[in-house]
Amino acid sequence: MNNPTDPTFDDSAWQSTWWERRLPRTQARDGDHRSPFQRDKARVLHSAAFRRLQAKTQVLGVGLSDFYRTRLTHSLEAAQIGTGITAQLQGKYPKLTDFVSLDPYLIETLCLAHDIGHPPFGHGGEIALHYMMHEHGGFEGNGQTFRIVARLEPYTAEHGMNLSRRSVLGLVKYPNFIDSLTNTAIVPTEKVGNRQVKAEQWHPPKGLFRCDQTLFEWLLDPLPPAERDQFMQYDTSDGRHHKTRFKSFDCSVMELADDIAYGIHDLEDAIVMGMVKRNEFAEELENELVNLEVAWLSDAICGLGERLFSQQQYERKNAIGALVNCFITAIQIDENRLFDHPLLRYQAVLPERHSAALSLFKRFVYRKVIRKPEVQLLEYKGQQVVMELFEAFSSDPTRLLPENTRQRYQLAAEQGNGQRVIADYIAGMTDEFAARLYSNMFVPKRGGVLDTLSL
Repeated sequence: MNNPTDPTFDDSAWQSTWWERRLPRTQARDGDHRSPFQRDKARVLHSAAFRRLQAKTQVLGVGLSDFYRTRLTHSLEAAQIGTGITAQLQGKYPKLTDFVSLDPYLIETLCLAHDIGHPPFGHGGEIALHYMMHEHGGFEGNGQTFRIVARLEPYTAEHGMNLSRRSVLGLVKYPNFIDSLTNTAIVPTEKVGNRQVKAEQWHPPKGLFRCDQTLFEWLLDPLPPAERDQFMQYDTSDGRHHKTRFKSFDCSVMELADDIAYGIHDLEDAIVMGMVKRNEFAEELENELVNLEVAWLSDAICGLGERLFSQQQYERKNAIGALVNCFITAIQIDENRLFDHPLLRYQAVLPERHSAALSLFKRFVYRKVIRKPEVQLLEYKGQQVVMELFEAFSSDPTRLLPENTRQRYQLAAEQGNGQRVIADYIAGMTDEFAARLYSNMFVPKRGGVLDTLSL
C-alpha cells in the first residue's frame, strides 16, 4: 500500500473497488454528475426506514413532549457533527485525508443511517426481539441496520439500498456475528414468561446476523484474507458478551459523531425536561471534569454549567455549542499498524482526557435519564408490546402477517429462517404503529376491520 506522506502516492488502485455496489448500475441518468456517496446519501434520505426514525424513541418516549429528540433528530444532529469532524480532520491532516479520501457526503450518509435498524421502544424493543430470537440467531440494532441497507429496503428487488461498498463498511460497527460473540455462560437456560424477562440478562451481543454472512463476505472481499481475519477479531469476557476490537476509519468518525450527539445534545433534553438539577450537574459532573484537567473544558465547565441551566434559551444553546466544539476540535487520527489497508489502518480518536470527559457526559445521561424508573417503565412497557406481537405473529404467521410480509416469510421458512422475517417486520415498526397494532389485536372492542386496514 502507498504511503500518504509520499507526494507521488496514487490512491486510485483501491478506491474504485470501494465504490462498487452489489447490483451494478444499469441505467445512467442524463446530467447526473453526483459522486457515489452523494447517491448513497439520497438513497438513505428517501428511504422508508429513515422516515420512520421520526416516530422512534431516542431516549424519552415519542409523544410525551414536542421538544426532545427522536431517533430522526438525533441522526440529523449526528450528521451535522460528522461533517464538522470531517472539516476539522481535513484541515489538520490534508495529505492523509486525501489519501483515505475522507468525504463529507460519506460521513453524512453514515450518520444519517446509523440508527435505522433500531426497533420501536428503544432498548426495550431490542431486548424483546433478542429474547424472542435467541434460538433463531438473535437480534441487535446495528446488525439490523446492515440488513436493511444490504437486503431489506425496497430500493432494489433483493439488494436493499444497494449502497457503495465503502458506505456499507462504514455502517458496520461490530464486524463479526452474534453467534460467535455470544458468551453462552451468561445466557439464561430456563424459559420464563414474557413479564419475567429481565433486561440485564438479555442485552444482545453487538454484531451481525449469521444469515447475512454472504453479504458480509462480499463487503470484505477486497481485503487480503489476513486483514479480513484480523478485522473480525474480538475480545472475550467472563461476565459479559464478547466484543469486536476494530472498525473502519469512516465508522470511527461516525461513531464519534454519534457519541458526541448522545452525550451532549441528549443532555440538553434532560435539562429542559427537568430530569437533571443544577446541583446534581455540579456534584456529579463538574467536579470530575475539573479534576480531569482537560484543556479548556476543565476551566470552562463551571461557567458552562451556569449557562446550561440558565432560563435564557440562547445561553443554553451557546453552552451546548461550545461543548460540541470542544470535542470536535480535539479529534485526531491515530495509526494502527496491525493493518496495511488505509480504511483499517487509520482511526479517528479523541485524546485520552477528552475521551474520558465524553464518557463522563454519556454516563451522566445514562444515570440521570435512561435509568430513571419512569423511563425504565416505558421501556418495559414497550418490551412487553414487542414480545406479545412477536408471539402472536409466530403462532400463525401465514394467517396474521400482512400479505407482502407473509410471502417473504414463506420463502424464508423453506430455508429455516422464517422467524427472521417476523423480527424484520416488527423491528421496522414505529412506536405508535406497534402500540396501535397491539391495541387492535389484544384490547377488546378495539381493532375493527377499518381500524386494522388503516395500519
